[in-house]
Amino acid sequence: MRLSERTYAVLVADGVEDLEYWVTVMRIQEEGATVVSVGSDLDAHRGKNGLAVQADALASDVSADRFDGLVIPGGWAPDKMRRSPAIVDLVRTVNGQGKPIGIICHGGSVAISADIVSGRRVTGSLGIKDDLVNAGGTWADEPAFRDGNQVWGRVVADIPDFERELIALFVDSIG
Repeated sequence: MRLSERTYAVLVADGVEDLEYWVTVMRIQEEGATVVSVGSDLDAHRGKNGLAVQADALASDVSADRFDGLVIPGGWAPDKMRRSPAIVDLVRTVNGQGKPIGIICHGGSVAISADIVSGRRVTGSLGIKDDLVNAGGTWADEPAFRDGNQVWGRVVADIPDFERELIALFVDSIG
């Protein structure tokens, strides 16, 4: 239980990629941490493939200080998440505090809106490659890797690599 007494936010909105959300939540919980699903509303959400997801907290009601790190899953949800000033501010603040952030697939679009991409090595869905590069990132077509306090993952097929890097970063950040 390497992450006992730690709390991590996982962002959620309609259309979240079910596997990127649920595998991440379960993997973090498996390490003994608490996961708080954070959204721009408390409505019941449907994942991209139909699984139900419920936000535990509103982004506008939480402080970055509450969390030891944050994850931005992909799917269609990031397009909605990035429209929420509270979500974007939470991501920007967590990054500014140097806490670990996991970003997979289309989650990079939220990172772009939070202005935390420039100068970073990045990956994700090919659908946002140009956006990441135009935001100042250096594209790397790799399954998953760390760049400072950020872990980047490409797509659903790369979830095992992403989770290994994410949990390792979370553990390493404990000090």
